[in-house]
Amino acid sequence: MSFNPLHDRVLVRRIEGDAKTSGGLIIPDTAKERPQEGEIVAVGAGARDEDGERIAMDVKAGDRFLFGKWSGTEIKLDGEDLMIMKESDILGVMT
Repeated sequence: MSFNPLHDRVLVRRIEGDAKTSGGLIIPDTAKERPQEGEIVAVGAGARDEDGERIAMDVKAGDRFLFGKWSGTEIKLDGEDLMIMKESDILGVMT
């Protein structure tokens, strides 16, 4: 895939949650909540400050993170469902 986000945006792959409860019940697709965990596929170069200097991104490709339920814009690239979101929509990186 040849796609590079611009400025302070990141390209994200959602990480799907479990399809079963801890008790072993299978959750149907219609009852599942949208996943709020993702993995960064690609990162933009960073935003610019008032002087025109680049502000370095705090995340990198491969990072797993949490984001808000309604964050980002869903897109389809090469048949894969991905999302584009701003770095400010990321709540925290999982270590």
